Amino acid sequence: MLPEMTQGDDGAPAPPAPDRRPPDRVALSADLRAALPDAGAAVLVTGAVFAFLYARMESGDSATVAVMPFMDDPGTYWMYLLSQAFGWSGLLWAWGTVMLGLLLSGTRPARLPASRQALERWHRTTSLTTMALMFAHALMFAAELVRYETQLAWAERLWAGFADTFVPGWYDSGTGQIAIPIGQGALYLAIPLGLLFYVRHRIGANTWRRLHRFVIVVYVLSVWHTLLYGTNVWYGEWPRTVLWLLQLPVAALLLLRLMRPSRRSERLGRWQRREGVSLPGWAGRAAGRVAAGAVVVGLLVVVASGHDGGRERPAEPPSTSPHAHEPE
Repeated sequence: MLPEMTQGDDGAPAPPAPDRRPPDRVALSADLRAALPDAGAAVLVTGAVFAFLYARMESGDSATVAVMPFMDDPGTYWMYLLSQAFGWSGLLWAWGTVMLGLLLSGTRPARLPASRQALERWHRTTSLTTMALMFAHALMFAAELVRYETQLAWAERLWAGFADTFVPGWYDSGTGQIAIPIGQGALYLAIPLGLLFYVRHRIGANTWRRLHRFVIVVYVLSVWHTLLYGTNVWYGEWPRTVLWLLQLPVAALLLLRLMRPSRRSERLGRWQRREGVSLPGWAGRAAGRVAAGAVVVGLLVVVASGHDGGRERPAEPPSTSPHAHEPE
């Protein structure tokens, strides 16, 4: 669309008014529309994961049933399976968007699989899809709890499902006492950190950039939540090993991003007093590089040794469930 022309005092067309919008400002509505194909792909992946989990539960091979024998009925516990499916697709999308973010934030690679503009747009849309998948994961978990608590009145069931899912510290059963608050922390950090991009013209690019770095914390919390509470990776078997393996490229790319930052102010070098460089800041950047390197080494040790925190699958199913079932 051409800019509107106005007339000056002498009747001649005046030049168009300058566009004062920041050149890199992106509207959330535009990215939501662009995210529709990505979200459609996520729904298909979620459906495929749900079908896989459903089939494994029907066949008796489900690790979830090995953890909670009372759930050996996919027709009844389909909402729990759907929550699991949303969780797995959410973790996959989170992995993708973090990888894209790390790829784009460091020194520009010699070759990219697509234009930088396309990759940045894909990074934003996958981020939006990830937030939606995380929320759907939590929502279906809450729905399963509402269905499950049949001994309560409807209002109490709704409150119990909501509180156990969304209120930190409320869930009081088994491993979930730790794992669910970790997942809640990931969700409650992901939404504001993901949406701050669309108001960075108000808070300032530097402030946004500093806050956006905490997205890696969201990802770490998500993986931690899965390792603790994902019944499909509860035992020390190949699914858990694959989950650990997927973290190697993330850690390696993070280390590369820290070792070769794109901004001169973030480069480490030998510390010396100069304008804009403080000793605490220099020490923090150095510690970050050491920590990232240690994570890479740790992941290699975990994968090579097989000591990945997985439990031994019991010969007999547990006599009690983590959250005792009350019959109708």
